[in-house]
Amino acid sequence: MKILPAIDLYEGKAVRLAKGDYAQMKVYSEEPWKVAKYFRDEGAKYIHIVDLEGARDGGTPNIDTVKRIAETFGGFSEIGGGVRSMEVIETYLGAGISRVILGTAAAKDPEFLREAIARFGDKVAVGADLKDGEVAVKGWTEGSGITCDEFFAMLDEIGADTVICTDVSKDGMLAGTNLDLYRHLTNTYSVKVIASGGVTDEYDIEKLMDIGVDGAILGRAVYEGRLKVSDAVRMANGK
Repeated sequence: MKILPAIDLYEGKAVRLAKGDYAQMKVYSEEPWKVAKYFRDEGAKYIHIVDLEGARDGGTPNIDTVKRIAETFGGFSEIGGGVRSMEVIETYLGAGISRVILGTAAAKDPEFLREAIARFGDKVAVGADLKDGEVAVKGWTEGSGITCDEFFAMLDEIGADTVICTDVSKDGMLAGTNLDLYRHLTNTYSVKVIASGGVTDEYDIEKLMDIGVDGAILGRAVYEGRLKVSDAVRMANGK
């Protein structure tokens, strides 16, 4: 199982939100590339980046920071938040990002997702952010009217490779992750699932491994010292 520590960006800083609420934002570092270096030194081979401004407003407002993070980390990096055009995908891939995540665009424009997958293959993943039983869009600020199962059935039909699935109610709460959700998704659909939101401790890592998800994203638990990246990587490697 892949371990992907997360760096959420806002105004060039590494931050975390609680339940996706921009009013509940905590700044952890004003030099996010140093956070990426720390993750690399802890043994991480993958990192997950979110541009929170991009998610809410679109575009690539933190592109210079993103490029520096990718260069500093040196491993596999993925990014989501505001990816709503081919130009944005190309900008991120050109900046050294390994994989780009489509969230709002995938939910609102399935044809765009088809075209992106046809053009970029597995360099495109999908973000499924679930809030109150439906897929949330625009930085979790709006509902889409699409249920979780409707969305995943569509992704299977389109041929998406990987889905980063976040239970917004669990995100940033340090209260455990939604194991029942990820068990249902991995048992029902063929896409690879990366679990995000509420991964708090080694118990969560162990249970997600048992379920068979492709990866787990680590957020606030790492920043608050509840879970070490090195321990999670060791467990995911079966050591």
